[in-house]
Amino acid sequence: MFWTRLMSGIVLLAIALAALAFGELPLLVLLCLISLVAYRELTRALRCATDEKKWNLLEILGMIGVLAYYGAVYAGRNGVLGADPLYLLLVITGVFLAEMFAYVLAFPRYQASQVLAAVFAFLYAPVMLAFVYLTRGTTVGIYVVWMILISSWGCDTCAYAVGKLLGKKKIFPLLSPHKSLEGCIGGVAGAALIGGLYGHFFVEAAFPERTVAWLIAFICAVGAVMSMVGDLAASAIKRNHNIKDYGKLIPGHGGIMDRFDSMIVTAPMTYFLTVLLLV
Repeated sequence: MFWTRLMSGIVLLAIALAALAFGELPLLVLLCLISLVAYRELTRALRCATDEKKWNLLEILGMIGVLAYYGAVYAGRNGVLGADPLYLLLVITGVFLAEMFAYVLAFPRYQASQVLAAVFAFLYAPVMLAFVYLTRGTTVGIYVVWMILISSWGCDTCAYAVGKLLGKKKIFPLLSPHKSLEGCIGGVAGAALIGGLYGHFFVEAAFPERTVAWLIAFICAVGAVMSMVGDLAASAIKRNHNIKDYGKLIPGHGGIMDRFDSMIVTAPMTYFLTVLLLV
């Protein structure tokens, strides 16, 4: 299991690094594919469909919404629709209304909980993950997009190491028995340190007229806190519905949601802090 998990992790990291480095269409396509799988994993976990092997209309509408949303993101980024976020809000509103139409027209085929699951899954993974692409598309995106990985996977690695060495006080015994206060602090501090070093040696080297290392350290620290919230929220959903993993797509890791749960909430936080503090 260890070697399977390690090799899967290396492959995932290589794909992520390549996509973030290239940016533009390759990154968007990868994020769209990840979002489609994550959406399906969430709808199954939340019991949107009564039969896990079959698709229902609510899920199909959600999948169409994911494709439309990423199409709008790409079009807006490349000037087809302009930079107005109105088009993104239009797709989000359209998905909600489409799900409501399906609920009403097919009544009583679907329960309200199924409609809520379909809309929630759309907002949770696809919409949030799109902020990776939006971050990469900012004027300093080639440099700051790496903060998403530092905040999520960097924090996870540091928290695990510190927790194993020093962890004693369990702060979420029911939700995540292995998480400790010391590990959480180590994860945030580690992400901030890695971010600060990255900012000093790489970002400031490209922008010598600006001192941004401390800002990047701060953004990575905030992102690290959000990454742990995302991880715990995804775990809470699994515990609420008595499932071990969201899927089996990634050997040794589970599903897309099991591996990208922290990045999902780190990406929008990184984007907004980047726009507010760095751009």
